[in-house]
Amino acid sequence: MKSFGIISALIVLLAACQFEQPMKLDAPLIKKASVNLTSDIMSPEILWAFGRISDVQVSPDGEKILYGVTYFSVEQNKSNRELFVMNTDGTNKKQITQTPYSEYNAVWHPNGKQIWYLSASSGTMQLWTMQVDGSNKHQLSDAPGDITNFIISPLGKKVLFTQDVKIDKATVDIYPDLPKADGRIIDDLMYRHWDSWEDGFYSHIFVASFDGLNLLSPIDIMPGEPFDTPLMPFGGIEEISWAPDGKSIAYTCKKLKGKAYSLSTNSDIYIYNLASKKTQNLTEGMPGYDRTPFFSPDGKKMFWLSMERAGFEADKDRLFMLNLETNEKQYLTKNFDYSPSGFSWANDGANLYFVAGVQATFQIFTMNMASGQIQAITEGDHDYHSVAVVGDKLIAERVSMTKPAEIYSVNATSGEAKEISFENKHLLDQLTMPTVEKRWIKTTDNKDMLVWIILPPHFDASKKYPALLYCEGGPQSPLSQFWSYRWNFSQMASNGYVVIAPNRRGVLTMGQEWTDQISKDNSGQAMNDLLSAIDAFKTEPFIDENRLGAIGASYGAFSVNWLAGNHKGRFKAFISHCGVFNSEMEYMTTDEMFFDNWEKGGAPWETENNVAMKSYAGSPHNFVHNWDTPIMFIQGEHDYRIPYTQGMAAFNSAQLMGIPSKMLFFPSETHWVVKPQNGILWQREFKGWLDTWLME
Repeated sequence: MKSFGIISALIVLLAACQFEQPMKLDAPLIKKASVNLTSDIMSPEILWAFGRISDVQVSPDGEKILYGVTYFSVEQNKSNRELFVMNTDGTNKKQITQTPYSEYNAVWHPNGKQIWYLSASSGTMQLWTMQVDGSNKHQLSDAPGDITNFIISPLGKKVLFTQDVKIDKATVDIYPDLPKADGRIIDDLMYRHWDSWEDGFYSHIFVASFDGLNLLSPIDIMPGEPFDTPLMPFGGIEEISWAPDGKSIAYTCKKLKGKAYSLSTNSDIYIYNLASKKTQNLTEGMPGYDRTPFFSPDGKKMFWLSMERAGFEADKDRLFMLNLETNEKQYLTKNFDYSPSGFSWANDGANLYFVAGVQATFQIFTMNMASGQIQAITEGDHDYHSVAVVGDKLIAERVSMTKPAEIYSVNATSGEAKEISFENKHLLDQLTMPTVEKRWIKTTDNKDMLVWIILPPHFDASKKYPALLYCEGGPQSPLSQFWSYRWNFSQMASNGYVVIAPNRRGVLTMGQEWTDQISKDNSGQAMNDLLSAIDAFKTEPFIDENRLGAIGASYGAFSVNWLAGNHKGRFKAFISHCGVFNSEMEYMTTDEMFFDNWEKGGAPWETENNVAMKSYAGSPHNFVHNWDTPIMFIQGEHDYRIPYTQGMAAFNSAQLMGIPSKMLFFPSETHWVVKPQNGILWQREFKGWLDTWLME
């Protein structure tokens, strides 16, 4: 199921890599893979050999770029993240850290002479500084626990950071004579969320002075509050912002508890005044998600993203502006049918740059602040993840279905892009990657639907290939030019399959009306869209219509489970990863109740609610008596979004009915699979199951 982040898959991946325990110092340092390939076809091992670029930061003078790269060791089953600096034209690249501890959240000090970052080299995650060349490392903080994020004030005299603070009592606090008891005492909802149990700790903002060497006298600006900022579990430092004068802090928070929290998306933007120590809610009365506050360069206006409809996490993100002198609010993107993110000011503040998903890609846009006019800067089949302004050019991170993240220099007028990082060139130069094509087909209700077709390396149109229908998750998420380290289209195609990936009803980037059309109809038109896609392409001369499979995760796995009972002989194999099987039971065991209330239209016991009853009638388990096709299930024990018992119920049903079936169960994984050896195991079993039924 979807989180509210536009590129949440990336955020989750980075979060999963963070804050690991430091590796044993006698273990080899995990660094860039040097591989001479014996084949030009990508394998899971090569997939995990790619360096993963993230968190691109431009220096205050616009001359240099700071970024991190995460490397993985399959043997050690973990990762290590290092920091790099290069000129904004890509020259003079230098690795400035080389440690076993991983460095995170690296940023430039406003003076441009130091780099600040987080490291666990002292035993806990603390704030450090070093020179631009990586020399003179110095620990700045000595907090009692891990620091999770930080931002330096614009003048460099103060620092805000986030840290978990214990607010609620745990079992041991209630019964101190039972220190070894591990029972959780639960009397309200939201006792667990996505992949973790509620533990009584909440992420708070602290503000400390900086004397040039150390952080002094940190103050919790949310004392005693049982609330988190950033929002759990996917919010990041973009949800907190310094005012340009350093006198106040804006932050995102959903100040609700328990059942009220689980039923609501009503987060707000709060502003804290450092002098008065007063906090004010700036978005009171706006019932949907309000998040990502940032200020105009002169500090007179604050901007943020707001969803209009309460309880709907996939509503359009609207850009709002608040005049801090008059308290007047203005909706700036009323005529823009897409959701912006990743904002960056032009040097003079006259233009605001951002990324938005449009037509199954993510492109860079600019808004003229005087006229309100929005203009696309880039185009093409790729996804931009970030944008920063450097004079008359932009520095941006970009991926595609056939290429992992690299850093590009983009002409701010023409949109022409030039790669400057080349982190993975040594591997890509040895590979023949798949070919991606964009097609449009008609749906059963005569709408135009975009479908990605991914063709295997060395594709030969005179041959017939088995094909996979990829079912996107969410249900509201983008099926864009993303690069995944599990659901990787290049890897699937490199296994010898044609991949058919339709932007069915409900996906993001196709306009809000298209997105809205899946809610309260999860087993309706979206399923017809999937079937339309496979029917449109199975007759292609290069596809063997007798060797078709359907695959997907989360809502994509709901789709697979539903198709298994309604496909009428189209498919010969299925793979379902962390999907809903019994919608009624899922409603009663998931975490965020607002999600199912919106998507299903109500609870399963609301028998007079025709909308809800129609939704639950479409639950995949209601069609299990039609199952007749081999099916594999993949589950993570720590998936609390769609509890793993959903997959167990589906697998048990298939076994009892005598249907060829398999379950791959990960005791240490969640809704995702992030550990290297588990990731490779996933890829091998994924390919092995499909090959068994579609290749032989």
